[in-house]
Parts: sequence; structure tokens; C-alpha cells
Amino acid sequence: MLFFSLLLLFASCVAPTKFRELQNENISCQDERDQLKADNEKLTVDHKELTAKLEKATRDLAKAGKDTLKWKEEANRLNHQNNLLTRDYNDLSQAQQALAKGSEEEIRRLMDELQLSQKDLQKRELDLGKISADVTARKAELNAMQTELNKRNKKLAELEQVLQDQQATLSALRKKVSDALLSFENQGLTVSQKNGNVYVSLDEQLLFKSGSTALDPKGINALKKLARVLEQNTDINVMIEGHTDDVPVITGSVYKDNWDLSVLRATSIARILLDGTSINPQRITTAGRSQFMPVDRAKTAEARQKNRRTEIILSPKLDELYRLIQ
Repeated sequence: MLFFSLLLLFASCVAPTKFRELQNENISCQDERDQLKADNEKLTVDHKELTAKLEKATRDLAKAGKDTLKWKEEANRLNHQNNLLTRDYNDLSQAQQALAKGSEEEIRRLMDELQLSQKDLQKRELDLGKISADVTARKAELNAMQTELNKRNKKLAELEQVLQDQQATLSALRKKVSDALLSFENQGLTVSQKNGNVYVSLDEQLLFKSGSTALDPKGINALKKLARVLEQNTDINVMIEGHTDDVPVITGSVYKDNWDLSVLRATSIARILLDGTSINPQRITTAGRSQFMPVDRAKTAEARQKNRRTEIILSPKLDELYRLIQ
């Protein structure tokens, strides 16, 4: 009895430090998940903005097309006018020759008219060149925007496909876990899927006696079946969370408080999952939540029984999502 008391005393001294490390890791994981959601929302906003720009550019291009048609009509009119001016010029040239012996004043007047006509024609040709250059620049800008939008759409499609694949993986995993634990689902065990994770929730009555970290044989049997599923799905991370009610531990107990009890229960379950299996310990994280994340806040015996539970949270690895976001 003295040796057992010393062993429990040593475990209670070490567990808070480990708990704080695991709590920090859990907070970091949640921050990363929130950052991923924020990045996904940003990509969606960027996609909407680029789509709006593309629609505006398309309207501008349509307007430019109408303007180009108008300019072409103007060019045709100018060409026609140029032909008329050329004809007038020829007429004037002939008149100049005919009037070579005539009045010098009349000749100067005709020459001035000819020069003005030539200047007007040159100005219209320059205007037409500027309009053509503007249309070319607008087309190049629209092509660049379309290329960028195509890149964004491709990246967004890849991201959506990864999310769909992960959702399908989670659904398949939930079915495998439900099938493996079917015989326990009416004995204090539930399997659900939410927030991109699969939750296996086990009531205290299935795993532990009141105030104890020693596992019940029925609970061990359920955990061993779950471990076989985890062995076959190596790309799933496991978070084990211990939860207690708000009743303080008994004075003089080997546990300092509910924090201590919840952490030790989580680590007990982790050891059962790893014992005799090929599960990589790096995939498993344990955490104690004490009484601070209740599922029922009522101060009744029934509510406290619901809150005394362990949740095993199965999450897909996010390596592919990280790659796409980067």
C-alpha cells in the first residue's frame, strides 16, 4: 500500500506539467484549424472579387467591340472622304494647272484648301491609330485577368476536391467506427461526425468507476475494437479528451482536482489504444478538460452523468490542404 501511494503521488506531480504542454498543443491545433477556415473564406472572397472583375471586363470588352464597330464605320467614312478629298485634290491639281496662267491669289486659295484637307486627313488617321492601340491594350488586360482567374479557379477546384475527399474519408471512417462499436452504442457510447471530425463519446459508466482511472473490461473491449480501426487508417490523428462534472474530488484523494482526474483518464485510454497495436504514438494527443466543457449545464444528477465522459476525436491530416494554401 505504501508503494502504491508513492506511485500515485509521483503520477499526480508529473501530470499537470504534461497537461499544460498538451493543452498548448491543443490550442495550437485549434488555431491552425481556424486559420485554415479563414484562408478558405479568403480564397472564396478572392474568387468572388475576380469573378466580378471578369464580368466588368467582359462588359467593357463588349462595349469596346461596339466602339470598334463604330470606329470601323468611321474609318470607312474617312476612307470614303479620303477618296473624295483625293478626287478633289486631283481636280484642284488640274484646276491649278488650268489656272497656272490665272490669278496668283486664286491659286494660293486653292493650295490652302488642299493643305487643310491633307492635314485633316492626317489627323483622322492618327485618331484611328490611337483607337486601335487602345483596343489592343484592353484585350491584353482582359486576357491577363482571364489567365489569373483561371489559375484561381483551378486552385479553388483543387481545394474543394481535397475537402470533398476528406469529407468522404470522414464519412467512411465514421461508418467503420460505428460498425466496429455497434454493440456498444446503447451502452454509453455514441459516434457522430461534426466540424470536420469524427467524435467517439464514451460515458463514464462504460470506462471508469466513479473517481477512478482504472478502465472497466467492457470499456477496454470497446477501445481495442476502435484501435483496430485506427491501425487500418494511418492518416487519422487522435485527440483524447477527458471530461468530469463540477463536483470536486474527495478531500484526501490521490487526485488533486478534476483537472488531474480528467488528464489521467485520457492518458489511461491512450495506453490502451497503443498497447499491442501498431498505432504510431505521434498520432495521439491527450488532454484533460476538467468540468469546463459540459454538454449539459444543469445542476442535476442526470446532467452531471452526461458531463462525465471521454471524447475521442478523430481528425484527418491536413498536409494536402497546407500545400494548396501555400
